[in-house]
Amino acid sequence: MQNPPITKYKAFPQVSLPTRQWPSRTITQAPTWCSVDLRDGNQALVTPMSIQGSLEMFDLLVSIGFKEIEVGFPAANDIYFNFLRQLIEEDRIPEDVTIQVLVQAREHLILRTFESLKGSKKAIIHLYNSTNPLQRKVTFGKSKDEIKAIAVDGTKLIKELIHTLPDTQIRFQYSPESFSDTELEYSLEVCEAVMDAWQPTPQEPIILNLPSTVEISTPNIHADQIECSALI
Repeated sequence: MQNPPITKYKAFPQVSLPTRQWPSRTITQAPTWCSVDLRDGNQALVTPMSIQGSLEMFDLLVSIGFKEIEVGFPAANDIYFNFLRQLIEEDRIPEDVTIQVLVQAREHLILRTFESLKGSKKAIIHLYNSTNPLQRKVTFGKSKDEIKAIAVDGTKLIKELIHTLPDTQIRFQYSPESFSDTELEYSLEVCEAVMDAWQPTPQEPIILNLPSTVEISTPNIHADQIECSALI
């Protein structure tokens, strides 16, 4: 570790928001809580959670009272896929519980995700792609417009495929995966492009998830980022 004064890392830039309102606001009703405990990184773990372990965790989350439960990334591997299929085929999902599935904005993964949801009653499809400058340059080698197109094309494909699940009530969630490290104006641009493609309504709203995927700033800055995004 470098001895003080620390010069290796520069401070995360502040958000210019002198009229911020979030510190004085009070939450007056409980939000909808969505458990993501079953998204355990199975797609990357050397020893992933077993299907039996996942079933026991799901039952526990239901008993606690969660009404929205993310059941993982069914297109990532057979464990996730077969776990979800067992939940559906054995009718283990209560009527008042909505499952959520995570998927990257990639065509073959979206198709596999729809396959995994056949027979489900209610589901949230959570689409994401990364948007920050470093990954645009190094990981994808794509421009801002090309990265935005990935999000929009994924959204359009999901919308086109909804008819393949006629018995499933589908809700849609989008995440600019690396929101906390993405330019605020560009995050908003991508989210608005996704909304234009999805065409949400008051009766069928879109869920926009603005994640702090990597803790690169303090919580107050993340709160500023979210409030500022709503004002841009």
